[in-house]
Amino acid sequence: MSTSQRFGSAAVEHAEAVLVEQYPRLVRLAYLTLPDSMSRHTRVLLAHKAVQRALPRPGTPAGPDRADDAPDGPDRHLALVRTRVLRATLTPAGPAGTARARLGRPPVPPFVWGLRLWPPAGGIDEAARTLSGAPAPVRAAFVLHHLDDLAEDETARLLRLAGSADPAGAVRDALALPVAEDLLRALRRPEFDASVVSARPTDLLRRRRRVRAAWAGLATLALTVTVFAVHGPPADLDVRPASGPAAAAVLDPARLQRVPAEAWADTARVDFTAWPARGARTGDRALLTRALGTWATPGATPVTTAPGTTAEPPARPSHLLYAGAVEGRAVVLLRDGDRVVRYSEPATGSGGRTLDVTRTDEAGVTTAAALTLSRAPDGASARYLLAPWIATAATRDLLRAGDPARPLAVTGDGVTAPAAVPSAGGACATWPVLELTSSARIVEKHSFVLTDLGALSPVHLTHTPLPDSFAAAPARQPREATGPEARAAWAAQACRLGELRAGGYRAVNVWDFAAAQLPDGAGRAVWSCTRASGWAGPGDVTVRLRLPSGAPQDVARARATAACGRFGQHLLAGFRWRSPADRWYLLAAGSRQVTGITATGAVRAGAAERTLAAPWTGPDGKVFLTGSLAGGGTVTALDGAGGGRD
Repeated sequence: MSTSQRFGSAAVEHAEAVLVEQYPRLVRLAYLTLPDSMSRHTRVLLAHKAVQRALPRPGTPAGPDRADDAPDGPDRHLALVRTRVLRATLTPAGPAGTARARLGRPPVPPFVWGLRLWPPAGGIDEAARTLSGAPAPVRAAFVLHHLDDLAEDETARLLRLAGSADPAGAVRDALALPVAEDLLRALRRPEFDASVVSARPTDLLRRRRRVRAAWAGLATLALTVTVFAVHGPPADLDVRPASGPAAAAVLDPARLQRVPAEAWADTARVDFTAWPARGARTGDRALLTRALGTWATPGATPVTTAPGTTAEPPARPSHLLYAGAVEGRAVVLLRDGDRVVRYSEPATGSGGRTLDVTRTDEAGVTTAAALTLSRAPDGASARYLLAPWIATAATRDLLRAGDPARPLAVTGDGVTAPAAVPSAGGACATWPVLELTSSARIVEKHSFVLTDLGALSPVHLTHTPLPDSFAAAPARQPREATGPEARAAWAAQACRLGELRAGGYRAVNVWDFAAAQLPDGAGRAVWSCTRASGWAGPGDVTVRLRLPSGAPQDVARARATAACGRFGQHLLAGFRWRSPADRWYLLAAGSRQVTGITATGAVRAGAAERTLAAPWTGPDGKVFLTGSLAGGGTVTALDGAGGGRD
């Protein structure tokens, strides 16, 4: 004979009275405790379901819901109902829900045909965003303590009764959350009712078409089951469910962030965050689901990542940039913080899927101006998606400084016509680049050059001209590679850009830091430092000497260095050069602040200026260069270690 206490009719009636009276607050508790990976529609339905099922039936065992240490009166029954609501929302679907969670799926909400529900703007949704990412017990403790005004020990007691593994820890974490007082005041106002929802029908025409298509689908399903039973699934079909901590969030296309079409023209942050969702298939839920699912669980899908980038799924909903068909493939572009992901699959028929991930740290007007959508099978051309602030596009051959730019057609969605790309191998007879011009709505007459180095994001090319003749002049800043002087500098070394393929670079600048007449009447040479800056910050540099004829001569290289950049403006380099008269010389040059150069070792010489040319008459050997700086101190020659300043 059972001796456990059971709910009597009077206790149930008291609980019902409390539930009805406190219904909005209980719904608020349930909504904010439910997993934030769910859509608002699902959370609303499950919140009301949890509250309405919190009323115990007469004769059911009291169990842990008795709350024996609770005070008598209405608070006792409120604690009982709260405990049942918490138990339902901390584990939203019981054992079945736990199984679904292991599969990365949300619990099944109550079924409402053709209706979508969500809370009104502000209020509870703002609180939900504040709590996003916090565990369910922490969210529950936040509501109980901050909104329902329960003491810390009472909050912990209710969480313990609801089955929380660490109620005290949940309370501590809830107290540590940053809370805006105006948000709390808004949620406490009498006119705010958490149980009020907005309701709208779904796409009625789409529903009608789906009903008609359902009958055809049943026949297809029967045929598919038969084929699978005989032959098994296709070898390239990845049927494993997505898993991982972020899977539930990234698999819901409804949660993708979409930016208004004109946001770029009314913001001080003109970068990838201002890109709207473009393309004819931004509403294709099936395509977006496949893209997000592949990102979360690539399986056999080839994944390409730029250096220093991971392909792990995002922790929050991604930003949709594009979804459409290009060159016979469906392409989806997604942004997650400082990463952009490109998913591609055949638009029709069979074929392989691909996933490419690149970095976009601190991208701006130029470095967020284009993304590669697709490449021709032979690799000779590519189509790009241009930023919404690009007014015109053209192509140019970087090797031919005097040739005019050729206009490049762009669709209303920002997709370019096929544009030639630099060859990945063979002779370097041409180097095609993009020349883009920003809209006058953000900047006047701003044109810049991008080059394709085989990555998802094209590389921005710039040029820093020779310094003024006097050392006190301010340092010149990189300029766009569009003027005659910049094009001439790039024409001499454009083919060397091929060495930077797959390097994860965001920009390449050619800095002409010195010029001098060569010995034996060999003409004028220009010293330059080419800096390829990576998305992560460090860059690789190569110092070259551009001679009056022939290919530039490599002088020095350094990797992962600040040299030749904003924080490495002092430079000194030198090397052994053979003149047309068959004589050897030590040539050296420094940047604008260098006022003198001293050579020791195999060559002993000096110059009271920023260039040096000294005969190399002795045997081969190591030469040590030191440059004096106008502001005091010295700089050593750049070498494999990057040089330095004393």
